[in-house]
Amino acid sequence: MFAAEIYSARRARLADAGLSGLVVLLGNVDAPMNYAHNPYHFVQDGSFRYFFGLDMQGLAGVLDLDQGEVALYGDEPEVADIVWTGPLPALSARAADVGVGITRPYAQLATAIHAAQAAGRPVHYLQPYRGETVLELARLLECSSDNIKPGFSVALTHAVVALREIKQDVEIAEMEAALAVTREMHIAAMRAARPGAFEYQAVGAMEGIMRSQDLRLAYPSIFSRRGEVLHNEHYKGQLQAGDLALNDTGCTSAGGYASDITRTIPVGGRFSDSQRAIYEIVLEMQESVIAALRPGVRYLDMHKLAARVMVERMTALGFFHGDASEIVESGAYAIAFPHGLGHQIGLDVHDMEALGEDLVGYGEGLVRSELFGLGYLRLAKSLKAGMVLTVEPGIYFIPALIEAWQAEGRHAGLINYARFLEYRDFGGIRLEDNVLITADGSRILGEPIPKTVAEVEAVMAA
Repeated sequence: MFAAEIYSARRARLADAGLSGLVVLLGNVDAPMNYAHNPYHFVQDGSFRYFFGLDMQGLAGVLDLDQGEVALYGDEPEVADIVWTGPLPALSARAADVGVGITRPYAQLATAIHAAQAAGRPVHYLQPYRGETVLELARLLECSSDNIKPGFSVALTHAVVALREIKQDVEIAEMEAALAVTREMHIAAMRAARPGAFEYQAVGAMEGIMRSQDLRLAYPSIFSRRGEVLHNEHYKGQLQAGDLALNDTGCTSAGGYASDITRTIPVGGRFSDSQRAIYEIVLEMQESVIAALRPGVRYLDMHKLAARVMVERMTALGFFHGDASEIVESGAYAIAFPHGLGHQIGLDVHDMEALGEDLVGYGEGLVRSELFGLGYLRLAKSLKAGMVLTVEPGIYFIPALIEAWQAEGRHAGLINYARFLEYRDFGGIRLEDNVLITADGSRILGEPIPKTVAEVEAVMAA
């Protein structure tokens, strides 16, 4: 949690965004795994935490934009709670920690909202992403739950995005703290990725490091010897010499800020010639984009830059035919690079995605593409100093995709299907770092995590 003045300043800036009425920001509540008293690890709503800082359930923050009042709604701890949890601070003490001077019982929140509605004042809320929040908003607003998601405030969303996407120095420090631990985790995974080991052993090595520092995963780890499967759901595979193990893992800082790093590991310690050739292309894709990042650049154009580098290098290896620009603009490149280049990152690993991916990542007249691959691009708009984003290009040989496109004859004049089928058992390679947009360029956050062929092989040799 930051100093109270930081949260007060954030709320003041939100109040100056030109809205009127009430802003209601609901915190999250516990979600049971299999019965009420066995909940999942609690994760606070990112926007509530950004403006009110408190990482505990059952709270709501309200800004009365017409009266200039900020209030925290919640319940005081009772003896029945303290029996299980130990001593808990009063609601007023929690509020004071984040610069809020007014507290009220949670039961009074509905009364405040009804009074605003009766006076014809707008009640702004963000698009909910949890069923519990939908039902609670329906109760508070006295409307059908079917009306809640379509009724969110677009104006409030734009105001929140404008604030949250520009990271303060204290936020950058939190992200780099998470990255310091993430670096240890990835190095441990490189050393654990030995022939005969199981994927879960590498994942366990990483989670042990993280939990020993009282941190949590920012998202379920993706660790797989089948890196062409973009989101693996288990870690049961046994590593074999010659495999490429893809490791996409990040943790959250003590303050809740995420890291998101991907490295690809040669099981056995050394890349083969064909693996090295493709790996070097992915590395060049990433480095070319990072060198080009600066304020005013559209991330859509950075995605296309990465695709063009890939196409030019893979054409030289016989995978594509023809003009690189045509291959990129047609979408033919997506046979090997079927996802977007990256996304914003902060309190959420896909930062603010819950607010609506297009509202967060597009705008400026940009419309999400209908092309396969490019349609998955989460961030397309122009970049600003202070944004933090992931740069995560990849090359994948997905047998089902290759065979389906070949059967359709899709882009037959641009794709050498015979060459792709030679690599059907290759797997996939992705490299990812977290990058801050600076006033005149960019910088990769955190201490460097081994990434070049020589660096990765040196860690594994040790």
